[in-house]
Amino acid sequence: MLCYYAVELAKEQPNYYYSKGFVVSPMIYRRSFVCFWLHAILVISFAATALRAEDSSAENRFAAENDVTWTSLGKSENDSMPIGNGDFAANVWTESNGDVVLLLSKADAWTETGTLVKLGRIRVKLTPNPFVDATDFRQSLRLKTAGIELDAGENHLRIWADANQSVIHVEGSLARPTTLRTEVEFWRKTQNDSVNWPGKPNPEVMSGEAPPQVAPDVIFPRTTDRIAFCHFNSESYYPYLLRQQHLEALLGKYPDPLLHRCFGVAAFGEGLVSDGELALRSATPSKIADLRIVAFSQKSCDSPKTWLSALDSVIAKAKNADLSANRSAHEKWWREFWNRSWIQVSADPRAAEVSQSYAMQRYMIACSSRGELPPKFNGGLFTVGHDVPADSKQTEGSHNPDYRKWGDCYWNQNTRLLFWPLIATGDLDLLKPWFDMYLNALPLATDRTKTYYRHSGAHFPETMVFWGLPRLQDFGRNNPSYEIKSRWQRYHVQGSLEVIAQMLDVYDQTQDAEFARKSVVPFAEAIVTFYDQHYPRNSAKQITIAPAQSLETYQLVAINPTPDIAGLMHVLPRLLALPPEMTSDAQRTAWKRLLTELPPIPIGKTAKGKLPPLGQGDSDGRPTILPAEQYGKPGNGENPELYVAFPYRLYGVGKPELKLAQDTFDARRSPQNTCWGQDGPQAASLGLASVAQKGAIAYFTNYGDQRFRWFWKSAHDWTPDFDNGGDGMITLQSMLMQCDGRRILLTPAWPKDWTADFKLHAPYQTTVEGRIEDGKIVGLKVTPEARAKDVEIISSE
Repeated sequence: MLCYYAVELAKEQPNYYYSKGFVVSPMIYRRSFVCFWLHAILVISFAATALRAEDSSAENRFAAENDVTWTSLGKSENDSMPIGNGDFAANVWTESNGDVVLLLSKADAWTETGTLVKLGRIRVKLTPNPFVDATDFRQSLRLKTAGIELDAGENHLRIWADANQSVIHVEGSLARPTTLRTEVEFWRKTQNDSVNWPGKPNPEVMSGEAPPQVAPDVIFPRTTDRIAFCHFNSESYYPYLLRQQHLEALLGKYPDPLLHRCFGVAAFGEGLVSDGELALRSATPSKIADLRIVAFSQKSCDSPKTWLSALDSVIAKAKNADLSANRSAHEKWWREFWNRSWIQVSADPRAAEVSQSYAMQRYMIACSSRGELPPKFNGGLFTVGHDVPADSKQTEGSHNPDYRKWGDCYWNQNTRLLFWPLIATGDLDLLKPWFDMYLNALPLATDRTKTYYRHSGAHFPETMVFWGLPRLQDFGRNNPSYEIKSRWQRYHVQGSLEVIAQMLDVYDQTQDAEFARKSVVPFAEAIVTFYDQHYPRNSAKQITIAPAQSLETYQLVAINPTPDIAGLMHVLPRLLALPPEMTSDAQRTAWKRLLTELPPIPIGKTAKGKLPPLGQGDSDGRPTILPAEQYGKPGNGENPELYVAFPYRLYGVGKPELKLAQDTFDARRSPQNTCWGQDGPQAASLGLASVAQKGAIAYFTNYGDQRFRWFWKSAHDWTPDFDNGGDGMITLQSMLMQCDGRRILLTPAWPKDWTADFKLHAPYQTTVEGRIEDGKIVGLKVTPEARAKDVEIISSE
């Protein structure tokens, strides 16, 4: 009671000073010297105990241990640090003249061409600049509060993206009166006409006869205290794509996801006035910096003027907000985020790198996965670029900030790796955009299946635009058929089974009946029905999945590919295990029948320790799982046969025939521990501790060439290559904990020379927390306690 009273009293009373565990009241002192000291001794004692406990709590300590600090100014966009609130994000860097630059991104900033672009760039100038030539300059990324701090002497700036509002703050205190000037920088041609907004849609574009071009951004006439700009989609790529894919009959059935989408930014701040159309400056020099940058999007509006009218209330709310209260709420969100889960590894320098990289990947996904759409594998919201001539060709070496290699479509195999680890971290809110993308696209995918194949169900291509249709570069322009032209993608549809598996894992953890009824079952029903009705049966009444391919590696001629069979074997029993009230009799009957009709996982023998090229092995070789019942020459570097371990968990620690799966891993054709290569997760699933450890190190030290080295190096994709961090997180988690139904297996692939503190989430609303040291777990805490009986500690190799 006294502890609570002391802390709350200090927070609520303006005459109390609350710092470093001390609560001091001058009023009490004035009333009674004796009473003051009796009161103060109790208050100080209890408050200090409470604050020490708060400051040493695991989530705060582990987050803070992974902070990053630089002691010199940057030069360019390649010297940026990331911030974000899950939807609105920024790359923030300094330049040699002391300017602070923010490259702004938003998860729903999709242009009329179906391209995810940046919002714009904001430059902040301070005159005189306290950071230039400062010998004590420090720039720090503070994970605990998700902010970037710039310090030199008594000068302090903090830049943070409010976790609960679409506002980025540049705020701080300066040692002497300073003029702040902020200006907008563009690389897309701007339109300044406040009357003639982007013209009427081109009839050819809107009929789907031609693709649109990117319209210019719109700058609004200056006002006395703010600058504002937006991008407005007066046309859309959507009808063109539907027509190209023979789906013009569906035009008008579903809302166009691009047409009249409008997104933009307003900037304003205390004491700032207009300095031209593109800039604000301090009315008078001040020791206080207060710049607020608001992002605002509308999925459908009549014109930029309509957007601007709606923006007024957004700006008013941000202007009138209690900055202190908003900052407290922001810090509370991040405090609770870091308290959900952690893995902090120690013992040697490599372990420390793994630990910091794990925290950085989780932080960056939290910064970019609470918006309308999920972050992209090829850079997410944190790609950078610089101004190039408008008529110049974009290249990997010289490009503007909107450029990203591999384009703007979603690739299931790559993107799913960002989201698997969020289940064990308990970051289920960050999974929502990933699931929503598929669920929102399901009706169109169902209609597409019916149009093409005249049967029920739905299928999703490996590479797709966010509303569910194939990437046009793969489908082919003016393709007269329904088949995707690309041999890498033509029959590549198994990724939807993996999305079902992820949804089922979330249900297992939360036991959320509404999520199961409204999301898991409808999506699973559609995907499973496609497999059931699309493929023929052989004379033994087994399904024959053909024509097919085994991922991108064994193309076009595969029969009964292992990932598809394993996926169905994994999800069907789990669907049948759902409470009966969540599914219908007809669904359960169909799922049971299909399960009996699946062919077995194909097994052959290795040829000289490697997979046989055509399913024909040396009779003296070891039995191994094959990529498919029949397959041809490889066309990529994947190991489809190991999908039985990860992601589909048919084979693994504590399960039958582990040696068969381990021999299959040893015989894999394409070892890979970078980007989407899955040696780490698959080795961990199979209890191969030393191999998994090497994998975790490889993923988490595949640093990029930017100053913030956790903008992962582009192995196959683009920087930052989030597959590196995603694979690393999956590997590290699986080394520590694997779940099988109610069973919780701890340390199934943990190396004895690494120490770790951890907290992870398990099925049935369970958390598992403890420390592993010298191969032994100490301080194990399982919540709820009743689940402790389901924990098994496994000795790894």
